[in-house]
Amino acid sequence: MQIGEIELTDLDIGTFIKEKIEEISATVGDGLAVNALSGGVDSAVVTMIAHKALGDRLKSYFIDSGLMREGEPQQIATWFADLGVPVEIIDAQEQFLDALKGKLDPEEKREAVTQTFYKDVFGKLVKDSGAKYLLQGTNYTDIEETVAGIKRQHNILEQLGINPEEQFGYKVLEPLLQLRKPAIREVGKAAGLPEAIYKRPPFPGPALAARVLGEITWEKLETLRKATKIVEDELSESGAFQYLAILHEDRVTGMRDGKRDFGLQIEVRCWESEDAKTALPTRLPYEKLERLADRITAEVKGVVSVTYNITKKPTSTIEAI
Repeated sequence: MQIGEIELTDLDIGTFIKEKIEEISATVGDGLAVNALSGGVDSAVVTMIAHKALGDRLKSYFIDSGLMREGEPQQIATWFADLGVPVEIIDAQEQFLDALKGKLDPEEKREAVTQTFYKDVFGKLVKDSGAKYLLQGTNYTDIEETVAGIKRQHNILEQLGINPEEQFGYKVLEPLLQLRKPAIREVGKAAGLPEAIYKRPPFPGPALAARVLGEITWEKLETLRKATKIVEDELSESGAFQYLAILHEDRVTGMRDGKRDFGLQIEVRCWESEDAKTALPTRLPYEKLERLADRITAEVKGVVSVTYNITKKPTSTIEAI
């Protein structure tokens, strides 16, 4: 891998931010750049740095893919409006669900998200705006896992031999390419992001598509959205690195009111990690696990079983697919 990591212990945060502002400004020049804001820590940090570099010449978009958490598009737009950064929400739900229809293989799903995101949605936005650059929050772990063949991160392009200028009509700028999550959080804090943003738990680029096993449907996404909200409500004070819900594909036998209820299964994962390279399952109190199971089976229609992942990374990975 030709890109060298900058570890947090070696990072001069003030100098890093200053250099990235200068690099973005010099690269874009007098033109425009489009910014892909997902609401995650990485893209939020890129948004703040790019806004400092370009001001009104940065066009920030939140793509509502239909794969996001409950209320996320409006929440992110409000947060950044309060920071003086205008964000336009683009409704692309139909495009993403159409692209994912019938896809079962995890890599096929990720490729569908990649093509829809970069070619169909941002390709049009960049062309219509007249911009030549797209800014995004790729980090060092994204590259490392993709190049190693562990899993394809949807935002990895040039490292796989994909030339975005040839395929999509624009160049991609990735200011955080050399940093892992702990360093990115510190850069975000120094760049002026509130704690509610720079301390958010990681969320995958393919969003909830990375947490539905089997074919993606609107009904499955709605089920997972509700389960995700409960998991995040219950574990937000846990201090864990990341916590999430996964919807399994096969139905399992359950029972309600003395009768069989053939329903859905939700898997909960909660992780202790520094940089996502390795991770340990959080040793949650049994009472907390029991409350999670009770709430999810009572509040999420059709769910009859809740499990908790106790496998380390490796051999597990933090996300399911």
